[in-house]
Amino acid sequence: MKNILVHGLGQNQTSWSKVKEELSTNNINTETPNLFDLVKNYEVNYENTYKTFTDYCNSFNEKINLCGLSLGGLLSIDYAVEYPDKINSLILIGTPYEIPKKLFKIQNFIFKFMPKKTFESMGISKKDFISLTNSMTELDIKSKVERIKCNTLILCGEKDNVNMESAKQLNSHIKDSKLNIIKNARHEVNIDTPIELSNIIINYLNNKI
Repeated sequence: MKNILVHGLGQNQTSWSKVKEELSTNNINTETPNLFDLVKNYEVNYENTYKTFTDYCNSFNEKINLCGLSLGGLLSIDYAVEYPDKINSLILIGTPYEIPKKLFKIQNFIFKFMPKKTFESMGISKKDFISLTNSMTELDIKSKVERIKCNTLILCGEKDNVNMESAKQLNSHIKDSKLNIIKNARHEVNIDTPIELSNIIINYLNNKI
């Protein structure tokens, strides 16, 4: 069984470093792809990011456990719906149930005034980053989640006010899913509380593998 940790929009694979290390000490080996490396040879938008992510997941000749944060959660939802026979379990962290279009527009306006090096530290250019976020504004998540059939755990930091309602909605619309609110964590749970997140993942996977 392959375990894949998928980073969020403002992150890269190193955002999982502490979680990956903790899981490894408990005999859970993980893959942490850099989404921006996967899509670097294509026009950067959500469609191509998903395509290259799909190719990556399908390169493993075994079932997979996906754990995605934010953008990683959206990609994981799409993959679980399109390839139900490939998915063993799903963990969604800080994942929107509905794209906050107004927030995205405000963020994109702010991004235009941020220095290029802020984005390059993630492994993506400023232009491509804005292109990716623009392409996500019309994503339809609500119509997909009820088609998820695998075991699903939904996580949200207790201080992630933007995504708290989304976590509850996902829990309500994904059959037999479980919801866990992580104390003292904001949106980037993998960075804020990596040890607690690791323990949750370990306990969940041990019951689902």
